[in-house]
Amino acid sequence: MIPRPCRPLAALGLGAILALGPIACGGKKKQAEAPVLARVDARALGQLVQGVDSAKQKDGRDRAIELLRQAITSDPQLWEARYNLGVLLAQRNELDAAEKELAKAAELAPNAEDVALALGEVRRRSGDPDAAANGLLAFVKAFPAAVDARIALVLCLREAERIEEAITQAREVLKRRPNDANALSALALAHLERGETDAAELLSAEALKADKTTAAPERTAGLIALEGGNDAVAFQHFVRASELDSKDTTARSNMGVVLLQAGVYPRAEKEFRAVLEVEPDNDGAVLGLAAALRAQGKRDRTGPYLEAEKLLKDLLEREPRHLAATLNLGILYADFLAKPAEARPLLQQFLDRAPSKHPARATAEKLLGDPKAGGAGPAKGAGAAPAGGAAPASPAPP
Repeated sequence: MIPRPCRPLAALGLGAILALGPIACGGKKKQAEAPVLARVDARALGQLVQGVDSAKQKDGRDRAIELLRQAITSDPQLWEARYNLGVLLAQRNELDAAEKELAKAAELAPNAEDVALALGEVRRRSGDPDAAANGLLAFVKAFPAAVDARIALVLCLREAERIEEAITQAREVLKRRPNDANALSALALAHLERGETDAAELLSAEALKADKTTAAPERTAGLIALEGGNDAVAFQHFVRASELDSKDTTARSNMGVVLLQAGVYPRAEKEFRAVLEVEPDNDGAVLGLAAALRAQGKRDRTGPYLEAEKLLKDLLEREPRHLAATLNLGILYADFLAKPAEARPLLQQFLDRAPSKHPARATAEKLLGDPKAGGAGPAKGAGAAPAGGAAPASPAPP
C-alpha cells in the first residue's frame, strides 16, 4: 500500500492529537429550529469551565481530567464535559476510556460533528478503521451537509482499504465543495491505491490549481511522484509544502516515513531530527527517529540502540500509557538489546492495554511467548518501522 501523508498535529479529527472544542457548544449542530436546552447543573458547568481552562495551562491536563470527571458526576447528561474528557484521555493514550466517553457524548448529542470526528479518530487510533468509518458513515447519512465528517470518512475508508466507498464519499464532498483541495487530494490518493495513476495525477493537478496556498496538495503530489519512482520530483513537492507553511512539519515527517519504508535509515533519521528541532514533543517523530536508529545499530555498535532506548523511555516518562512507545521499547529490549527480562513487562503492559483489534497484538504475543527473544536482529514481525500503529505517517487528510 502506498504511504499516506501526515496531518498537522493541531487539527481535530483524524490528526495525531485532538483539540478541545468550545465550551457549551462543542459541535456543529444543524437543526431546523432552536432546540429546547436541558437545564444544566450550575456546579457541573463551573467544573466544565475550570476543566477546559486548566487544560490550556502548562501541566494542567491531569487537573483538567479530574475536574471534567467531577462535572460528569455532577451532571451525567453534560455531553460537553464527556467530549472534552474523551479528547484529553485520547491525548494521554487512554483510548478505551476515551472511546467510552466520546460514545456517550455522541449518544447525548447525536448531531455534534466535533464529537463524531473525535470518536472516529479514537477508533482509528485503536486499530479499528472499519469501526471509525462505520460511525462516520452513519453520521453523514443522518447529516449529509457535514462535510468535515465526510472528509474524515474518506480517510478512514482508505485506511480500511474500502477504496470504492472512499471514492464515492470523496465525490459526495466535491458535490458540496467542488474545489475542495483536501477532497481532491484524498480522491487522487484513492485512485492511486486502485492503480489508476493517470486519474490520480489529474486529480492531484486539480488540487494544486484549486489551492496554491496550503501544503496539502503539494504533499499529495509528492506521494504520487514517489509511487511513480520519481524521488526528485517528490522531494520538490515536499520542500514546497514546507515552504508554504514554515510551521508545518508534516512534509518532513512524510519524508521520514517514506525513507524508513525504503530502508534509507540515515536520511530518515535526518528528517525526524529536523521535525524534533521544531516540535520536541512530537510523538510520531520520536517513534520514527527511534526506529531509524534501531535499524542502524549492530551487535558490536550499540550506540544507536541506546539512543533509541533513551528516546522511548523519555516518551514513556511524558506519556506513561503510550501504547506504541511501550511496544517499541519492548521490541528493542527483546530483539536488539538482548534484555528479555526488561522486555516482558513492557510487552505484557501493551497487551493489557491494547484494544483487541490492535494490529500489533500478534507481534507482542509472539515475542512474549518466545523464551529465546533477546537476539540482536530484526524485530520479529516488526521490521524497521515503529510498531504499534503509531508510526509518524497517518491516514489523515493530505
